[in-house]
Amino acid sequence: MLKGNFEDVENKINLACKRAGRKRSEVTLVAVSKTKPVEMIREIYGCGQKNFGENKPQEMRDKYDELPSDIRWHMIGHLQRNKVKYVVGRACLIHSVDSVRLAKAVSTEAVKKQCQVPILIEVNVSGEESKFGVSVEDTCTMIREISDYPNIHVEGLMTIAPFVEDPEDNRPVFRKLHQLGVDIKAKNINNVNMCILSMGMTNDYEVAIEEGATMVRVGTGIFGARNYTGSTPNK
Repeated sequence: MLKGNFEDVENKINLACKRAGRKRSEVTLVAVSKTKPVEMIREIYGCGQKNFGENKPQEMRDKYDELPSDIRWHMIGHLQRNKVKYVVGRACLIHSVDSVRLAKAVSTEAVKKQCQVPILIEVNVSGEESKFGVSVEDTCTMIREISDYPNIHVEGLMTIAPFVEDPEDNRPVFRKLHQLGVDIKAKNINNVNMCILSMGMTNDYEVAIEEGATMVRVGTGIFGARNYTGSTPNK
């Protein structure tokens, strides 16, 4: 079943890329494996998938030690400053940096561990009070403030769109994040790239690709429904 799910998602990504006139290589699929056992991750890994996303730092740490070393782990969930130590040195990309204080904590830990950490700024494009993320209006100011922090590198933006019945309803959200990335890139801020747009989940990743996503985070579409005990159902 999992292999069939994975192949179905891959097919939909390919079709979305064709509709948008994009190459498949322009979009990275992050398989959201939060709450899922290592056996299921190994099955998807066996299909050729190398990028996996986790919400909880300790869960990432434990899976990191159990699974193949060439897996690229993505921290996609809300990250508390006291949990940064579990993520830095393990995650290839932190998608959810949503404050100057968190960026500072990541930088401090990266210096301590003598490693470089690519990060994305989480933007609350929809303005929903239930979601984390910096506002669209404050994003550039935050990026300028953290751009010179040692050992971290801003590589782009991430957003979590509202859960909607019709994926088309989220097209304006994705379009707005894409435009924000274009605007920030034009400012040529030191140590800041806008090469990654992480947006789109199981319900709406095809629309996100059509609007410029370079990373999509798909969990349920690959692994099926997950147990949300103690977790936030936001991927």
